[in-house]
Amino acid sequence: MHALTRRTALGASLALALTAGASAAAAADLKVGLSVSLSGPNSSLGVPYAKGMQAAIAYKPEIKGHKVQLIVLDDASDPTTAGRNARKLIEEDKVDVIMGTSGVPAAIAMAQVARETRTPMIGLTPISLQGPDLEWTVTVAQPTQLMVDAVVERMKKAGHKTVAYIGFSDAWGDLVYNALMKATEPAGIKVVTNERYARGDASVTGQVLKIVAARPDAVMTGGAGTPGALPYLALSERGFKGPVYGQHGLINADFVRVGGAAASGTQVPTGPVIVAEQLPDNYPTKKAALDFRNVFQKVNNAPTTDAFSAYSFDGYLVFADAAARALSASKAEPGTPEFRVALRDAIMQTKEVVGSHGVYNFKPGALYGVDERARVIVRLDKGQWKLVP
Repeated sequence: MHALTRRTALGASLALALTAGASAAAAADLKVGLSVSLSGPNSSLGVPYAKGMQAAIAYKPEIKGHKVQLIVLDDASDPTTAGRNARKLIEEDKVDVIMGTSGVPAAIAMAQVARETRTPMIGLTPISLQGPDLEWTVTVAQPTQLMVDAVVERMKKAGHKTVAYIGFSDAWGDLVYNALMKATEPAGIKVVTNERYARGDASVTGQVLKIVAARPDAVMTGGAGTPGALPYLALSERGFKGPVYGQHGLINADFVRVGGAAASGTQVPTGPVIVAEQLPDNYPTKKAALDFRNVFQKVNNAPTTDAFSAYSFDGYLVFADAAARALSASKAEPGTPEFRVALRDAIMQTKEVVGSHGVYNFKPGALYGVDERARVIVRLDKGQWKLVP
């Protein structure tokens, strides 16, 4: 069995499930390395990522006759550990591709290792990269600007003139805030606060008091997972009656559970997989989304209730498509530097790969690969996400 770093009981049991039969797969000649947060504050995202990858392997366990071996490491919600995991997966386990992780800073750390070691990386979260890092990394997540633009369109239609912002005090909080600023100016909406909090904080009362004092028409949140619920709870406690908007980092069962009634009515953008059964039959990703839900249910003995498990599923679909083309076009063997280059080149030439979140097209120098087909608006209604027409 492959050891997890910083094991937890949950992480260890999940790793055992993911690597069951590893001895039988010892001769597997395609290796996928996954580093995610199975413990720590980002685990409400990381565990779904791992379960989604488990479903993906079951969905397509072989690629052109080559078995696929999955190796999973826990980064414990720590960017330094994520970078160390990436290096271990590449240098010791000889993986052909790395995927991850559950937070923007950690994903950036992994991307830097991918560049240094000339190993392709498929990111599972929105990130911001420049220069040489773009030569080796793509992400299947939607770009933050694409999603926040949809929220601001809703704000404008509702007649909002001012909006307060509260988000994480890290790269994800920056991404959402910067996207909000870019979208609101042409919409004639003024951003009146820029409040921040750490993912591990237990309270945001001070920040929310400043927001309430600013008397905004609406609030935009830049959190994710379980800690993403804190602003909703504090705003409710302080009697804020205006609408509170979010983004795709909140499509998570733990956010819904912790946010409870305080989060009811929030509108957020998400990939269409979260409301697959509510989509029209001709929606381009509906079939793939329903296929994902079916295999996830079979593998995990429970339905998927989040958007994050589908990102890892889609990341694997992009890998599988590229690996099939790389195996056909290159004489290089998996596990070699030459094959990693061929795989990277194939990923960068991805055309119209249909996933559960969107339809993927990549090209060199382009980090993101989706368009408006990967975006819908949903509203939280009695604990369920409902499609907003």
